Amino acid sequence: MKKTVIILLVLVSSVTFAQNKNAKASINVDGVCLMCKERIEKAAIKAKGVKSAIWNVKTHELKLIYNERKTNLKTIQQSIADVGHDTEDIKATDEAYQSVHPCCLYRDDKVKSDH
Repeated sequence: MKKTVIILLVLVSSVTFAQNKNAKASINVDGVCLMCKERIEKAAIKAKGVKSAIWNVKTHELKLIYNERKTNLKTIQQSIADVGHDTEDIKATDEAYQSVHPCCLYRDDKVKSDH
């Protein structure tokens, strides 16, 4: 019995420690300008556990450093979608999308071509 408890504790400990405090990830986020950049980065940082969020206007790549013990990519992407930006896995609601500045309406081909 004692041996089983020790093995169980070792397994639970290794799962807990397997989560990375400084996990790195890159996701694609739709946007077109520096106002989008500021909004996307702020939304990502608001997610508990995100340490760094840098979005590239040209490539649409958001580079993240975050604590896997406190958050995950789905939560971060939802935070970004909530402010009106589509991510790889989560699309912003129409209401959230319409709340962004008119020059940031990245789904509109005319807006995209103006940037």
